[in-house]
Amino acid sequence: MKHFVPRSSLAGCVLAACLLLLTACTSSSNDDHPGKSPASTAPSPARTAAGSSELRLTRLAQAALASARVGEMVEAGTERVSDGVHTVPSLRRGTAYRLSLVCVGRGSARLTVSPGRREETVPCDRSVVRQRITAEDEKIDVNGTAGASGMIAWQIDAI
Repeated sequence: MKHFVPRSSLAGCVLAACLLLLTACTSSSNDDHPGKSPASTAPSPARTAAGSSELRLTRLAQAALASARVGEMVEAGTERVSDGVHTVPSLRRGTAYRLSLVCVGRGSARLTVSPGRREETVPCDRSVVRQRITAEDEKIDVNGTAGASGMIAWQIDAI
């Protein structure tokens, strides 16, 4: 005679075993070292301040882009000025697109759309820079100039 175990019971047992194993592997005990407190996992005040500043700048950049939307969004992103933007968008031939880009922070960045090598300076003052692009424009690069900092938000809309 075959023994039948309902799937819900079996799934519950597996889930309980996984949770027990996860709890056992991640919990820590100070029984081995009395008097020692566990290491702090809270972020440092400097890291927290930098993170909240980046979040604020990201929100400002995205709000500026939201007002510049002109069609159906195809691709978008937000990057630190220090990291830059480096993308090869997936665009269809025969469709017109508009690239909108905003930098929020200090300094400026250089936008290059290649292979045409069109270059444009993007000030980090919340102004939205727009360029019409096509599928033939294979690569978009944005690099911060010396001393620039902040966040860059970009989006490509089909128009």
